[in-house]
Amino acid sequence: MRRPMIPRRQFLHLAAAAAALPMGSRAARAETYPARPVRIVVGTPPGGTYDIVARLIAQWLSARLGRQFVIDNRPGGGTNIATDIVAHAAADGYTLLLAGSPATINVTLYDKLNFNFLTDIAPVAPIERMPLVMAVNPALPANSVAEFIAHAKAHAGAINMGSGGVGSTGHVAGELFRMMADIRMAHVPYRGEAPALTDLLGGRVEVVFSTAGSLMGYLKAGSLRPLAVSTDARLDTLPAVPPMAETLPGYEASSWTGIGAPAHTPPEIIERLNREINAGLADAKLRAQLVDWGAAALAGSPADFSNLIAVETEKWRKVVRSADIKLE
Repeated sequence: MRRPMIPRRQFLHLAAAAAALPMGSRAARAETYPARPVRIVVGTPPGGTYDIVARLIAQWLSARLGRQFVIDNRPGGGTNIATDIVAHAAADGYTLLLAGSPATINVTLYDKLNFNFLTDIAPVAPIERMPLVMAVNPALPANSVAEFIAHAKAHAGAINMGSGGVGSTGHVAGELFRMMADIRMAHVPYRGEAPALTDLLGGRVEVVFSTAGSLMGYLKAGSLRPLAVSTDARLDTLPAVPPMAETLPGYEASSWTGIGAPAHTPPEIIERLNREINAGLADAKLRAQLVDWGAAALAGSPADFSNLIAVETEKWRKVVRSADIKLE
């Protein structure tokens, strides 16, 4: 028996309604998210720059979305432990990653990882970019990058460069400088940035490339001497310190952070998080708090963050391989 034909107009209305259901469902899911507390996993200990940035964003999101965004510090493995946790978490928006520049170095530095940062973490939003500062012990007879390079060439191999560890952002930034300046420096890795700065203050190493936020107190006190900032523009907080690119054209290195999520997190949740984070970065108070730490707000779309990750991964891949950086 033939089934009765559905009138064309009724059929079109039904088809339109059916097509709208998934969109409506996605919109509803975005509007009801989050329904419970959200965890932001941070790959560094409490109190550091990354932890501070994560807490600033968590406070903003908690106030905007009405649910607690809780910081979960999981230091270790050059931030790999934190990335591993998020890469294998449920893709539902309730476990996020405070992603940072070390992850793009680790892609090349580590032969075997239990995750692929480039495919297992979905970019949500960039947060900030923080220039590094090339700082020396005041006893070193160099008041500029050019004088440092001349001194290093006259004392080949006698300059010790401290860093927060093999493959850290400060380490690869120093290696990039060494290659572009065509000088020799001995790398002295420490278990974190703080002990490297302690030995720089004590004169046991001559130079460190560190974040502006970590160095600011020492620079203001005159305990350390800044020679250059690693970006192509001067910092508002250090207006007298020239960019490295004025001496070494094309040099750029920075520490940055952003929010990532497990791959396959619903796009509507990523879009909502991106929108709210960008709203925070447009807030004068939050931007000022970032500036106090030597950082600049870095608003952008998930695609913008993805592009930053791709560019940084390729840059540090070349440095890690050219400098033959190996984990000890």
